[in-house]
This record gives sequence, C-alpha cells and structure tokens, in this order.
Amino acid sequence: MFGVKTLRTVGPAVCRRGASVLWKPTRTQSRTQSAAAGQRVDIGGIYPPIATPFTQKEDVDYQKLDENLQKYAKIPFKGLVVQGSNGEYPYLTDEERVEVVRRVRLALPTDKLVMAGSGCESTKATVVMTERMAGAGADLVLVVTPCFYKGMMDSRALVHHFTQVADSSPVPVVLYNVPANTGLDLPVDAVVRLAQHPNILGLKDSGGDITRIALIVHKTKPQDFQVLAGSAGFLMAAYSVGCVGGVCALANVLGREVCELEQLCVSGRWEEASALQQRLIEPNTAVTRKFGVPALKQAMEWFGYHGGTCRSPLQPLSEAELQQLRLDFSTNGWL
Repeated sequence: MFGVKTLRTVGPAVCRRGASVLWKPTRTQSRTQSAAAGQRVDIGGIYPPIATPFTQKEDVDYQKLDENLQKYAKIPFKGLVVQGSNGEYPYLTDEERVEVVRRVRLALPTDKLVMAGSGCESTKATVVMTERMAGAGADLVLVVTPCFYKGMMDSRALVHHFTQVADSSPVPVVLYNVPANTGLDLPVDAVVRLAQHPNILGLKDSGGDITRIALIVHKTKPQDFQVLAGSAGFLMAAYSVGCVGGVCALANVLGREVCELEQLCVSGRWEEASALQQRLIEPNTAVTRKFGVPALKQAMEWFGYHGGTCRSPLQPLSEAELQQLRLDFSTNGWL
C-alpha cells in the first residue's frame, strides 16, 4: 500500500475492541484481501476532492490534470479524493474513472493517500469498481450511498450493501454520506453497525449536521472509527466534536488555507481558527451548494489551477452568478 500509516492491526476474523463479529473472509478471498482488511490506516488530515479537467470537446484532459497534481503535491494534504462528486464521476465512463485514478496514483508522491470513489448503484457493480480502483493504485475507496431507489434504502439495505462491498474489497472502505446529492442520510444506526466491520474504517459526512456527526463520533469510539467532515464550511465545528480531518471542495482552490485551519484546530488555537473559519464560509458555500462544480472550476482558474469546462449537462455560470462568485471570494480577502 502506498504511503500508508498503520494504526493497529487485527486478524481478519477478529473485530476491533467492543465489536461483534459481522465479517469473516470467505474461502475465495485472497490472502492480500484478508491482510488489507486488518490494517488500520490513519486518514486524519485534509483532502481536496479533485476536479476532472475536460477539453472543449469534453474529453478528460490528462495533461491539465497532471499540472494540477504537481501543484497539489506541494501542499500539506493527507491525500486526494479522486472520483468524488466534485470530480463529476457520474458523467464519466467506468474506463475513465479507473484511468483517472491510475494517473493520479502514478503522479502523486507515495506519502499521500489516494482515496478513490468507487460507488455505483448496484452492490455488484460497486464490488467490481472497488476492485478496479484498488488495482489502479487506490489506497482506500470512498463508497457513496446508492440512491436511485432511495425510498427503499433503509438501514437493512444499506448495511447489507456496504458489508458486501467491504467483505470483498482489497483495500479499506470509507463510507460516504452526501444527502444534498443523494437525497438520503445514511442512518446513524447503520453507521454504528458498519463501524464494527474491520475493513470499514471511517465516514465522510457532507450533511453538515454537527449534532449528528458528534453522535456518530461518540457511538463509534470503541471501534477506532474515523470521521471526516465533508466541507470546509463546518470544518472547525467538526474538529471540535472529534472529527479527524476533512474532504473539502474549497481545498482545490485554497488548499494551504484549509490546511492552516486544520493545524489551528489540532493545536487548540481556537480563536485564530474561528477567524479563519469565518472567512472561508462564504467562498466555500459558493463552490458547493450555491453554484456547485461550475463555480469550483471557475475559482480554480482564478487561483492558478486548471478547472476547465464541465461535462454536459452541467452548464457554465451565468454572468450574474460569475459576479456573485467573485464577490464571495473578494469580500473575504481571497481575491
């Protein structure tokens, strides 16, 4: 595994302390899979969920991607999230998804983790994509909740889905809760059950409900479960209730500043952290729930990165949206 820091190791058929046995490797699982399932990776830190640059013809622009990666390698990120929602993964083919991860792993220093989005709508497809992402060099996979039949995605269905994926995954699994995109929240009781699985080591929660996040941290402490904030907008609050890091869209643009906020929180310098957090809220909101990926890609261009166009049906910002985006950054002293 590339650049992985192992926190503690448990046998493949032994759960972490305080956990009931939910998982055992099957006879068909390889020795590598069983070993990977026992490794505890420290995922604490900041990750930008990187954008996928496209050419004007909407092909993946691997040269521009590589240029972005060279710049990100100089920022103290723990790693990168590849093929998350900010990477426009639903609009990429399976082959493109895997190839982007492969290129990122080859270009990125080995001391930085690659967390690859492998979620698909069916469990079977997710299992296959997870194996392909691991084969492309991913250190971990980020698995989003299936949501097309969201009315049927109760705790029973979701626990079954994630358990099947984690059972077969050659690398550790991080759960991904993003209700703004999926229309559903991964239930707390499901997270608590899944935290007992030795190959599920954490959760990225983008919902922003700090009470819920704090409850998950509290209820999963016996399992050494690691929770990542899914946005820079509530990063300080997330650290205050026990999160270990963040996957932050804004880090694509203001990476050093988001990492600075992390360090202020970790060192307990809360007054300075509060001042920085407040200045990051408006630009973060602008590139997430207000204007989304088109705004993120535009802001990347302003700050010396390659955002490029979005893949259709996503559309570029209107002139009014562009002006508002610039205002959200400039009034907080970033432009």
